[in-house]
Amino acid sequence: MATRGRLGIIAGIFLFATVGREITACTGITLKAKDGTIVYGRTLEWGSFDLKSRIMVIPRGTQFTGQTPDGKPGKSWKAIYGVAGVDGLEKDLLLDAMNEKGLAVGLFYHPGFASYQKYEPAKAADSMAPTDVGQYLLTTCSTVDEVRAAIAKVVVVPVVEPALGFPAPIHFIVTEPSGMAIVIEYLKGQRVIFEAPLGVITNAPGYDWHEINLRNHVNLSAVAIPDKKIDGMDFKPLGGGSGMIGLPGDFTPPSRFVRAVAFSKTARTTSNGAETTYECFRILDNFNVPLGAAESSGSDRTAGMRSATIWTTAHNTKDLILYYHTQHNRRVRMIDLKKIDFETPKQILHFPLDAKKAQDIEDVTPAGK
Repeated sequence: MATRGRLGIIAGIFLFATVGREITACTGITLKAKDGTIVYGRTLEWGSFDLKSRIMVIPRGTQFTGQTPDGKPGKSWKAIYGVAGVDGLEKDLLLDAMNEKGLAVGLFYHPGFASYQKYEPAKAADSMAPTDVGQYLLTTCSTVDEVRAAIAKVVVVPVVEPALGFPAPIHFIVTEPSGMAIVIEYLKGQRVIFEAPLGVITNAPGYDWHEINLRNHVNLSAVAIPDKKIDGMDFKPLGGGSGMIGLPGDFTPPSRFVRAVAFSKTARTTSNGAETTYECFRILDNFNVPLGAAESSGSDRTAGMRSATIWTTAHNTKDLILYYHTQHNRRVRMIDLKKIDFETPKQILHFPLDAKKAQDIEDVTPAGK
């Protein structure tokens, strides 16, 4: 009875901590095949409400104007490169995408730490909202070095996102086909760029803190702990995976960052982009968040959702293929950017992620008599 009582208290504390609180547990990883193919992939967790994401295709020549806090026209630019990716909130807001040069950009929630540059109305023509940054970089840049130069030319200012009621607190990971990656953050009103050789990203706090925190887990290894003999007694690990004892398993960003590094850097060797994509999805399955772990069940805002992990993507930056599956259908689908006509369309196109919000299941029951 005492044990049941303690478990009840623990369960009550857990439910109290999760009720009404949003889960934004997005996790990004990067893998490299033996043939040099770089695959960047990520999960998109949002347990507050359905983001109603779609496939979004941006043709070359599309004209953009950045947003500003006072409604003045912001930074104006024209798309040099075609882009395909996943949007959010049923608007032209790219959350995760790749352009025809294999440059990939992912937006990740960064609550409590993202603090944007000061808005000066006189510099409106150089300003944009944080939610404009993804499409700006993807439509104008082909390499990480070009991204560095492009982001230095604009001022990213706090524009309120209506769906949230406040400026979207986000940071960005940018990956190119060579494997070079950077993370762009806005901290204390300043733009900060971090080298990201591990190709991993989660959420708060700052990226440099996550890298420092990895030092607390240098003992983790894919190699089993050796047997030990103490006072004449033999002690052996109880099973496989003993090298990963101490690996944090909760949903917090620091714990997911450590797991993402551990899993991606001990991944099996893969020969090409297709096999590496398979491995990317396998690893990212470890980061799926059930809706019940995100907030209380029965919320009107989550009606129709099946998971806090709304979708998962993998970008083959060499072969220019975007793969994804969703909360409704885990069948992997693909978009081959090489087959898209980025020249003919005169406007941004949108397509549903799921033609039907249901898992397609193959019936392999042996035929009867």
